[in-house]
Amino acid sequence: MAKRLHYPLLINLLLLVAGGIQTARLRVASRRPRLVSENTLRKILNISKNSDYGKEHHFRQILAAPNSNEFFSLFQHLVPANDFEALRPYVERHKNGERNVLFPGRPMMYATTSGTTDKPKWVPMTNKYLKDVYGKMSHVWVWNFVKHRKLAFAGHIFPIVGKECEGYAPDGTLYGSVSGVLVRDLPFIIKRRYTAPASVMSIDDYTARNYTLMRLAIQHWDVTLWATANPSTILELQRSVDEHLDLMIDDIEKGTLSDQFDIAPEIREELRSYMRPNPKRAAELRKLRDEHNGRILPKDYWPRLQILSTWKCGNTKVYMEKYLDHFNFEQTFYQELGYIATECRFGFALDDTIESVMFPHLHYYEFVAEEELDSPIKHFLQIDQLEQGKRYCAYVTTYAGLFRYNMNDLIEVGGKFENTPTIHMVSKVNGIVSLTGEKLYEPQFIDAVRQAEEKTGQKTKFFVGFADVEQSVYHFYFEFEDPETTQSAAEDFGKVVDELLCQINIEYASKRASFRLHAPVTHRLIDNAYARFKAACLDEGMRDGQFKFNQLMQDESRRSKFQVLILGDILSEAEKYAMVRRADRVDRQRERLQRMEERRLARLQRRTQHNHTK
Repeated sequence: MAKRLHYPLLINLLLLVAGGIQTARLRVASRRPRLVSENTLRKILNISKNSDYGKEHHFRQILAAPNSNEFFSLFQHLVPANDFEALRPYVERHKNGERNVLFPGRPMMYATTSGTTDKPKWVPMTNKYLKDVYGKMSHVWVWNFVKHRKLAFAGHIFPIVGKECEGYAPDGTLYGSVSGVLVRDLPFIIKRRYTAPASVMSIDDYTARNYTLMRLAIQHWDVTLWATANPSTILELQRSVDEHLDLMIDDIEKGTLSDQFDIAPEIREELRSYMRPNPKRAAELRKLRDEHNGRILPKDYWPRLQILSTWKCGNTKVYMEKYLDHFNFEQTFYQELGYIATECRFGFALDDTIESVMFPHLHYYEFVAEEELDSPIKHFLQIDQLEQGKRYCAYVTTYAGLFRYNMNDLIEVGGKFENTPTIHMVSKVNGIVSLTGEKLYEPQFIDAVRQAEEKTGQKTKFFVGFADVEQSVYHFYFEFEDPETTQSAAEDFGKVVDELLCQINIEYASKRASFRLHAPVTHRLIDNAYARFKAACLDEGMRDGQFKFNQLMQDESRRSKFQVLILGDILSEAEKYAMVRRADRVDRQRERLQRMEERRLARLQRRTQHNHTK
């Protein structure tokens, strides 16, 4: 299929103007990060100084500081470092229609994501934040694609984002995915190149959604840009192609969408305009299928793909490494998506490294060194105080009501963009597990498994580790590429992982040597374990956008779900029963803690409302 892409002159010109201007501003701001950071914080505080939160935390007094040092010192003294639960009472007041609580007026929308309790976070988004922060950062982001591949927008675009609208708050304000809203609001000249409308993400059935996404996408040979945050999504979508290729080709030939899948009639109706009978494309796909022994990959059905953008840091590397041979990376530029979360766009990668460039003129950043994470006294550092190679926990203050917000992420500092340090995500801080003081980090566990694969020649398709507090033992779950791997061979592999962890983590070695930490227990998993686990979580009501996964956890509820995925009966019925009982006990404890937290928040909210009335 030696087809030619046409240079998108008008799109590239528009992106040059919008993205070029914002990139130039980023460079200027990055030359003086400390001064620019101070100015950004002053602007944020000035906007919210008359809000209830601003009055309670003395923003006017902070702004009156005579010099930079006193300004930063007062801010840290008068405004506490927050997690979302500390801000939830204020957000609840906004949700119920109150104005001027965290910032002037009311939110334009809420971005929803999972929280530390079973209650989701409702992260407020102001009009200023969406337009002046997200919008300007988006201009830099898309222009950056064109800088690396001038044909990035010459064909169809395949963005995978969350649902733009999940519902409405009590006061009628929309809540949903901020990425969905931003993709919805991009200029029509770009939006008309999407392979599918946003409504596809509203298909409830997971299998049906993946089928529809890929059926609509592979009908086009000229997909040039594929962006999705999590690399595991690429594996899941490719699996849909593997399992349903013939059905997809038939649908493409006839211009239909198979009725084998549960898709709401109104969505099917909207998709009609995206589908036309295309016998020529169907013939191309059948030829590719026959030439490649029944399995075709992105490099086959999208031969001119210019940009692939996903996360490449932290535990996402586990999934990324499984599809590197699916693409032609001599042609396709594979870019790290950047340090992006629901709470804020912390930074973007602008080159071919994993390092994210921060935007000191759009956010105010603070950092706590890794060695102080468990310290009762933390020293908060400014952006210009970071040291290359060191790790920190990140905090952010935004134009949308997050003040000194703990991102709960461990980041590592790279080189500099102008005079501003770059950073990349290492792991969630809660990806650190400790049973007897060993502080085992998720990246250490991942590294040990990867080294064990090299040492033994056994390859895994998926793996996860769980800490069992009651038994003081780690459980390792492996899905091996070789389906004939025996339990004995799996246990030998687990022993190698254990030995490597002793080499990687001296505290782990000490606890193992003293028998305070018992030898890990190894389990084999059935085929496609990760997708089955994720599907089970979604079936229980979790939204796809809320699904987050760590390779190392201390979570009996999640571990119990893997019991049904174990290959072979390696646990006795008594052990299984005990495990289920333990998970039930943990759930009951979580419910009790949740009720206590709800009562605490209710008291705090009453106190806040009382102060507001006064």
